Amino acid sequence: MGDHDDLRKFITDLAVVHGRVVLSSGREADWYVDLRRVTLHHAAAPLVGRVLLDLTADWEYDAVGGLTLGADPVAAAMLHAASALPRRLDAFVVRKAEKSHGLQRRVEGPDVAGRRVLAVEDTSTTGGSVLTAVHALREAGADVVGVAVIVDRGAGEAVRAAGLPYRAAYTLADLGLVA
Repeated sequence: MGDHDDLRKFITDLAVVHGRVVLSSGREADWYVDLRRVTLHHAAAPLVGRVLLDLTADWEYDAVGGLTLGADPVAAAMLHAASALPRRLDAFVVRKAEKSHGLQRRVEGPDVAGRRVLAVEDTSTTGGSVLTAVHALREAGADVVGVAVIVDRGAGEAVRAAGLPYRAAYTLADLGLVA
């Protein structure tokens, strides 16, 4: 098995939780994909980085990140996986709101102004979180080349409607789940 198959197994074994839940979008579902159980797992996190780098290998970008908290471990995994190639890749964190103290930055980490960046998320249903990050990145002067997620729960249409390329490593069908 390769990285893609290995990561899918981690997701189905560790992250898919069955039972009634309310998603951040307000929608209800009979299952939840808790990808933090994978993105923060010692053996799965390196796979996350390699799979997402492979998924976006034909896109040119030199920094990766998204809205805290879902994007943070994804970006860190990609940063570390890239360093093993070696590939120069920075990571950043987009705050939900601008800080009122210190440097008052909304995008933390290396400056993204004038840089080609990739917006990431662990999973996305409506695209709201990742599009919030895209807006903040553009305000900070970044050139957002696209959006990539580990698991797509349906956000692709909204992201593409916003004029951005969108890729997901896995669909719900890939994981044996029905929307």
